[in-house]
Amino acid sequence: MKIFKQIILTVGLTGLLSNSTLAANSSFDFSASPIAENVYSIIAPSFGLPTPENKGWNSNSYFIVTEQGVLVFDTGSSELIGKAIRRAIKAVTDKPVRWVVNSHSHADHWLGNAGVTDTGAEIIASGRAMTTIKEDGQGAVQAFSRMTKGATGSTHIVYPTLLLPQGEKRNLGGVDVEFIFSNDGHSPGDVLLWLPKQKIIFGGDVLSSDWMPIITPHANVPNLIETLYAVVKLNPTIVLTGHGKATTTKSVIRDANLLDSVWKLVKEGYENNKKPDEILSHVSTMLGPKYKPLYKNFNSAIKEQVMTMYKKQKE
Repeated sequence: MKIFKQIILTVGLTGLLSNSTLAANSSFDFSASPIAENVYSIIAPSFGLPTPENKGWNSNSYFIVTEQGVLVFDTGSSELIGKAIRRAIKAVTDKPVRWVVNSHSHADHWLGNAGVTDTGAEIIASGRAMTTIKEDGQGAVQAFSRMTKGATGSTHIVYPTLLLPQGEKRNLGGVDVEFIFSNDGHSPGDVLLWLPKQKIIFGGDVLSSDWMPIITPHANVPNLIETLYAVVKLNPTIVLTGHGKATTTKSVIRDANLLDSVWKLVKEGYENNKKPDEILSHVSTMLGPKYKPLYKNFNSAIKEQVMTMYKKQKE
């Protein structure tokens, strides 16, 4: 089963509705907030799947203004959103978008490519992400249209044009950047972007702030934990996430310690032939008092995490 379907099939999609009327009313007026010198954020107010209410705007985007043009990190879940991001960039600078980074293959982070690449930008992703993007792209467009009742409009798929090797370092418009692979921690081919001089990391869905870490059916949990601890060693001053507000290294430490604890408790319970509900109860009792106050969605997410990690013990 394709990766996108693994995530979406439980949503209960209905028939595809006509896009024209709702799409026409799906205008966005984004404003970019400065994060650091020449670094800007466009933070989505919504968390979760695309809905008619959020019109598909459920993930964050960022951009860096360089001497030679603009680098965009993640482009949202529709061409309409991508165009709104482009307008927000134009309100800050008249420089063209030269580079786009797709952090991973989940469609809410890259379907906006067409909206920001009218200047012939180089679109950067990993090879593993590209494979999933090509498998799931058209299905994601149709699914998001259903889920938003047409609010995402008609999106033209624009694929990445440059596939990254592991550990790639580049200078883009005078800015040193480093690409970090999570080794499929959140999804196949996740890429994080590190600015070593400013000590800013762009994490996509590998990094979290307000919400619990996102564990998907295809996540490699041990690799995700390892990646989080590697990010901690970088000691970033600013941590930019795929969903939620900007945060600090403190949040990365929190997430790494949480996931490490949950993984160990689930593994221990599985090896002792405990049932999933028994393991969930034990995990909640052991970790709830410490971690529940630190997240907006602990109660719902801890159940998903435990059940997903339990299934992974069988792999």
